[in-house]
Amino acid sequence: MTTQDLTKGYEAGPVVDGISLKVSAGQRLGVIGENGRGKTTLLRLLAEDLAPDQGTVTRHGSLSLVRQEMPFHEGETVGDLLSEALRESREALSELDRAAAPFDEQRYEKALAHAEDVEAWDAERRAEIALKALDADHDRATPLARLSVGQRYRVRLACLLAERSDVLLLDEPTNHLDAGALAFLTERLQHHHGVVVLVSHDRTLLDEVCTQLLDLDPAPDGEVHLHGGGYRAFKEAKRAERQRWEQRFAQEEAEHDDLTEKVERAQSGLRDGWRPPKGTGRHQRTTRAANKMRNVARRLEELGDQRVGAPPPPLRFTPPELEASGDLLHATPLEVPGRLRLTEPISLSAGEKLLITGPNGAGKSTLLGVLAGRVAPARGTVHHVGRVALLAQESAFENEDATAVQLCSRVEDIGLLRGEDLVRPVRRLSTGQRRRLELAILLSGSPHVLLLDEPTNHLSIALVDELTEALHQTRAAVAVATHDRQMRTDFRSWRSVALESASRSNETSVASK
Repeated sequence: MTTQDLTKGYEAGPVVDGISLKVSAGQRLGVIGENGRGKTTLLRLLAEDLAPDQGTVTRHGSLSLVRQEMPFHEGETVGDLLSEALRESREALSELDRAAAPFDEQRYEKALAHAEDVEAWDAERRAEIALKALDADHDRATPLARLSVGQRYRVRLACLLAERSDVLLLDEPTNHLDAGALAFLTERLQHHHGVVVLVSHDRTLLDEVCTQLLDLDPAPDGEVHLHGGGYRAFKEAKRAERQRWEQRFAQEEAEHDDLTEKVERAQSGLRDGWRPPKGTGRHQRTTRAANKMRNVARRLEELGDQRVGAPPPPLRFTPPELEASGDLLHATPLEVPGRLRLTEPISLSAGEKLLITGPNGAGKSTLLGVLAGRVAPARGTVHHVGRVALLAQESAFENEDATAVQLCSRVEDIGLLRGEDLVRPVRRLSTGQRRRLELAILLSGSPHVLLLDEPTNHLSIALVDELTEALHQTRAAVAVATHDRQMRTDFRSWRSVALESASRSNETSVASK
């Protein structure tokens, strides 16, 4: 797959600007950058799901695009998704049968080559393995509307992995995956026969899967760059690059100011009738002064052509101070039939931190919903003091025509959106920017208890790092449910509650994970 000068912009300007790259079979490219930098737009351009303003995309073979969000049609079932995923393999086998009776050698050889290329005989087994590994093996007649967002996503991901496309494009594929599913996805991507282009906030996945990283954040030369060596190596290289950029900019600014001052002084001296010291010929002295001024002006012009632009100020997440004291939350053993069974009480005081773990279906989202007062338990009680705020897995806004600053007057102070994004309607924000806005709204309410359900979903890696640090430092009580492996490592010193898989009898509940 090759792109040449690929460019796409919107009203505010280009988000993908002149990208040229080549990705060959066996290569796995990770795309990284701040929210709003065009990662999803780039994937849609590669999939030809979006027309570029200029430039070209050339690819060979079949393609699958795993989107962040999954639209579906009324009445569409799990079986419908599976049938679409297996369509090419089934058609290849049908064509082979038609070529065999009556036997047509040329047609048969062509059909056989195609069936072997898509590994058609193994397609059904691949699909079954993927559905089970991703905890998505629902009854084929189950309507997608009856599944939770996470359950629908895992069904779709399993189906697309079973297709074995030549080009696999994935946008935040780790959302809604537990530890077992993450291990399966990692193994599949590591052994994918074709091209993989991956957008992800999962630092561990980037390290374990990607052969190169494409950085969409600004660079001193204004170009995008490929990096090898995994995410950890990239992060250190990026830090050093930023430091060099800032130093070079400061040095060139100082030199520019110095040269400008010299030119101005020289010009002023000539205009004011400057006279050189006695003992030198007047013509010679005047010529030397003019030559010196021209040399300084020439150097100033050269510097202007070579100067790097100012490094854009990075967004700095600045969470408000959350004041809390005393006992803030207490829950007795809880039960929500088919969704949650908590056998031990939970108590949180100011500054205490809790990590909630367990596989998909164990009831982590349900537990957070009960603690927040959004889900009523059939057994047990929850008592809390002060303000409790819940960040759900997916963002939702009642008024998508409102701007960020209208919905949250403190969003700029918290440092989660840039100036131009503050006045855009919510419907025009990227998925990651909407997630940032929801987090800003949550924090601006100065909650005493923070309940976070998969807080890394859709956020940039830089913000995840900053959020992790803020959660360590806050004086509020915090409970987090996350499958993000790096975040769980970062929170390993926290008190934890491990939930076991709940009964699958109510697996289609929209609140279950």
